[in-house]
Amino acid sequence: MPTKVIAVANQKGGVGKTTTAVNLAACLAAVGKNILLFDLDPQANATSGVGLEKTEGGSAYRVLLGEGTLVEKIKPTNFPHLEIIPSEVDLCAADLELAALANHLQRVALALQAVRALQKYDLVLIDCPPSLGILSLNAFAACDGVLVPLQCEYYALEGISMMNRVLDQLRAAGANPRLEVFGVVMTMFDGRTRLSQEVVGEVRQLLGEKVFETVIPRTTRLAEAPSFGKPINHYDPYSTGSAAYQLLAQEVLARLGE
Repeated sequence: MPTKVIAVANQKGGVGKTTTAVNLAACLAAVGKNILLFDLDPQANATSGVGLEKTEGGSAYRVLLGEGTLVEKIKPTNFPHLEIIPSEVDLCAADLELAALANHLQRVALALQAVRALQKYDLVLIDCPPSLGILSLNAFAACDGVLVPLQCEYYALEGISMMNRVLDQLRAAGANPRLEVFGVVMTMFDGRTRLSQEVVGEVRQLLGEKVFETVIPRTTRLAEAPSFGKPINHYDPYSTGSAAYQLLAQEVLARLGE
């Protein structure tokens, strides 16, 4: 089966985007899927979230400028079936430099061709920056679908409407005709508040089946896990956060037809 590529994106920071990318990747790997986590965020939180140090020259930056291949950047993690293309601060310069290049929206898609050719990975998960800059647009142009984490708060729906506009523009421009929202996952859910429940209800009403059944709870253990360099299913496998991401992983596999 060809390698699928999913971009995990929301232009708003602090919505559980990297938490979702890291933990979904780890939970899919835990059921035996070969997963490549592609950290395209200069903050490199996904890189440290799986226990890797930021290393100079370790990111995809030079490859996106046309030097070397993405395959050379792949690093193992301490978790079976999970590998990563790490990030570091040099990716900050990519937004400016990519804009001046030919095919500036296709650099990630072109770089991923070598990874797809390996036929090694079931899924590549791209952790995008919290913005709709050139790196995120590149991820959208390269992917089979966008997974959008939405925080359970009133401004959540504004984010999804802006995202839809950008995806429409990229499709219309021919950057990626197959581009669509793969799914929406509600994050930071607090069952004790009416607000969380109302927002989930509203998003489901608006987006229907695009919204995953699984909601990700707001928990201390999920917040702690990155500082130990471990995904939640390795840091605290019996926590509610771990259970939620394991359920989400099953839903993702079902949507991918596996």
